[in-house]
Amino acid sequence: MALALVLATFNPTQYSFLHWVAGAGSQTGFNTDHMPYKVLIGAVLAVFYVIYPRATWRSIGAIGVGLAIVVLSALIWVLIDIELLDLHGGTALNWVLLVLFATVMAVGLSWSHIRRRVSGQVDADDVGE
Repeated sequence: MALALVLATFNPTQYSFLHWVAGAGSQTGFNTDHMPYKVLIGAVLAVFYVIYPRATWRSIGAIGVGLAIVVLSALIWVLIDIELLDLHGGTALNWVLLVLFATVMAVGLSWSHIRRRVSGQVDADDVGE
C-alpha cells in the first residue's frame, strides 16, 4: 500500500498525480481541467501522507527510520556492486529512491507485526493517550 501511495503521487512515467495536476505537456504549466477531481484526490493523498509517515515515526522512531535507510542503502550499494543495478540514468535513481521511501514507510507500518513474529512480543498503544 505504501508503494502504491508513493508511486501514485509521483513516478518517472507520465502517469502520476503530480503529472496530472501539472498538466504534462500544457503550455501554461498548470492544467485546470477536472479541478474538483484533482482537489479530491489530492486531499485523499494528503490524508494518507499524514497517517503513513506519522505511524511510521511512532512505530520505529528516528533511530528505526535511520537504521531502515542505512540497511536499504547498503542493500542498494550491494546490488550496484554486483552489477544487478545500474543508476547511471536519472530515471533508475528516481525509481530506487521512490521504492526506498515506500519501503521505509511499509516497515514502519508493519513493525508491530514483524516484531511479534520475530520476538513473540505484542505491541499495544497506550489507551490513555
